[in-house]
Amino acid sequence: MNNPLLQEFSSQFETAPFSKIKAAHFEPAIKTSIQQAREEIELIVSNTAIPTFENTLEALEFSGQQLDRITSIFFNLNSAETNTAIQEIARKIAPILSDFNNDIILNEKLFQKIKYVFDHRVQWNLTPEQETLLTKKYKNFYRNGANLNQKDKAILRKIDTQLADLKLNFSKNVLKETQNFELHITDTKELEGLPEGAIEAAKQEAVQKQKEGWVFTLDYPSYHAIMTYSKHRYLREKMARAYGKRGFQNNAYNNEKIILSITKLRNQRAQLLGYKSHADFVLEERMAETPKKVFQFLDDLLEKSLPFAQKEFQILKEFAQKEGVADLQIWDGTYFTEKLKKSKFELDDEALKPYFKLENVVQGAFDIAQKLYGLSFVKNREIDTYHSDVTAYEVYDANQKFMAVFYTDFFPRSGKRNGAWMTSYKNQWIKDGKNSRPHISIVCNFTKPTRTKPSLLSFREVTTLFHEFGHALHGMLANTTYPSLSGTNVYWDFVELPSQLMENWAYEKEALALFATHYQTGDLIPQKYIDKIKESSNFMEGMATLRQLSFGFLDMAWHAKSTLAVSSVKAYEKKAFQKTQLYPDIEENCMSTAFSHIFPGGYSAGYYSYKWAEVLDADAFEYFKEKGIFNKEIAGKFQKNVLSQGGTEKPMTLYKRFRGKEPQVDALLKRAGLIH
Repeated sequence: MNNPLLQEFSSQFETAPFSKIKAAHFEPAIKTSIQQAREEIELIVSNTAIPTFENTLEALEFSGQQLDRITSIFFNLNSAETNTAIQEIARKIAPILSDFNNDIILNEKLFQKIKYVFDHRVQWNLTPEQETLLTKKYKNFYRNGANLNQKDKAILRKIDTQLADLKLNFSKNVLKETQNFELHITDTKELEGLPEGAIEAAKQEAVQKQKEGWVFTLDYPSYHAIMTYSKHRYLREKMARAYGKRGFQNNAYNNEKIILSITKLRNQRAQLLGYKSHADFVLEERMAETPKKVFQFLDDLLEKSLPFAQKEFQILKEFAQKEGVADLQIWDGTYFTEKLKKSKFELDDEALKPYFKLENVVQGAFDIAQKLYGLSFVKNREIDTYHSDVTAYEVYDANQKFMAVFYTDFFPRSGKRNGAWMTSYKNQWIKDGKNSRPHISIVCNFTKPTRTKPSLLSFREVTTLFHEFGHALHGMLANTTYPSLSGTNVYWDFVELPSQLMENWAYEKEALALFATHYQTGDLIPQKYIDKIKESSNFMEGMATLRQLSFGFLDMAWHAKSTLAVSSVKAYEKKAFQKTQLYPDIEENCMSTAFSHIFPGGYSAGYYSYKWAEVLDADAFEYFKEKGIFNKEIAGKFQKNVLSQGGTEKPMTLYKRFRGKEPQVDALLKRAGLIH
């Protein structure tokens, strides 16, 4: 079989030839690439020369590049454009890849060579980046079993293989549960309160499914429309219950046993490696360092936000009572919050949408990147993509030097998981004097254009797009020697800084003036709307903070202690939520069984990092505001010391180099209105 994955990508910028790649190409390509990578490792191990940084660490860093490229394409497609064939291949190759990774990590001879270089590091005269790579590789080996005896190494291999399989099944189940539900409406009365765009999108969904009327799904734009605007409480309840019981039903897609298996195996793995818990293992390589510090951080924010959250909840309850709802439930929250916001600020999310046409918002993000970092984005229709919804751009710096390929993928479809994320199809690195540039992608689930309307974003979706674009800038502006230290390859509690910082521009008048124009009239968003967006930016912030903290506490409950005695996922979750609980519990719903961030995703023992990074981003944006939000000097400092540096040095070192001091939590509390 002529396999495009095993040939050099000869297209301009060496982009992936998506249209030529078939599902059947992946398994043989991955197996062939594994064999090639094994041969490259063997060359390092069998080298009889004294181990040096170049012949050991650099050689290891640049080994297996073909495999990395193929697997990044594969797993990205498994998230954004999957099907049963790809899911079946994922199930087959997960244990094979896990075994291969373990073969490297548990290779005694390879570890001894790395250890020799590490023990003699003083004599190598290494750069800070080389020091970081050496320390990271050395720690990666001993943190993943290099010092274990043969019996324990075998146990570790088994655990890693099981975890790889369990995580894939968790994701597959959540996707299935999301796809299996639909709210089919045939009576126009049941559309009361819903925005025109949402109704039209539901009509389109019904046509696709060959049904009469309107079909709403659990994909975010559809789900959000019902939860925020539907006047019919029973419809909001139906939607909320369906969303909340994904992975928690008595069917083939139940995730309860998978969660218990994942958490027990993670804990067992950590203890095998000499750590008290999975959280202790993870946090050793984070800015927070220990579970104790994470709990202190979460508890401190809880103490400051809880009184505000309780007060806001009481206001919401009283408002709902006036509207005829005496028992405020979770399915009422978004609806009455939106109504209250509208009455308090005379701000209607639907009135804002016409000013946020997707294409304009994207161009706005590009213009902001141009003003800050001198970047320009050129659409290239010749670059092959994996779906017709995907657009590709060439990215250039102020000197017209090529920086990156950038893909955008904005609309929901059946083979795509929910949510929004940034990812990479190719890292950046420097080798033999050549700076090999990255291929970056952002994936979202916004309302599709209809026959009569373009895709119009809610303000929350605008901030989501800016958030993912901030991650993308971190990838596109990478300028490091080694791929494993490039772009977003940083500590997880630092990775959200560029993304959350970028969100701030969406609230600023100077930035909104660049893109917030009415899609029909071309009129700029009125000043009164800008004032209201600003005014309402921390509306119900106490409750929003509490919600984020609740997820952080739940994550730590699963990963900072043993779960061996846990028999009920739901009961354990309820206990974890106790101190942040505002709404009455819904017995048939469970957050954990669809909590993709922490089970298959990379945020296990790391969900706190969203709040942690908010402290950094509030402090960083305060610096921009002091000097002007488009101040090129500050932007240059941020690019030079943060965006381009990836994980080459410790995050706090990089941050202090940019800011001149450590971040202050007060900047976040002030922005959130939790202190004055």
